[in-house]
Amino acid sequence: MDWKERIESKPEVMYGKPVIKDTRVPVDLLLDKMAAGETVEDLLRAYPRITKEDVYACLAYASEAVKNVLVYSIAS
Repeated sequence: MDWKERIESKPEVMYGKPVIKDTRVPVDLLLDKMAAGETVEDLLRAYPRITKEDVYACLAYASEAVKNVLVYSIAS
């Protein structure tokens, strides 16, 4: 899954927040809703302009975003 085919960021759309292409549905909104327990089916009902592939693209986007995050443990 190449999320770049389904997610875009344009300054004139939602102030540049990543959104599902050709919509104003922000990626972070969908991720927040999934984190709160909503299912893919719930999201598809709530946002009829998105597809299951769009939701999976959000997950791929989030996965790539955190891959380069460094986590340091605190010595005890």
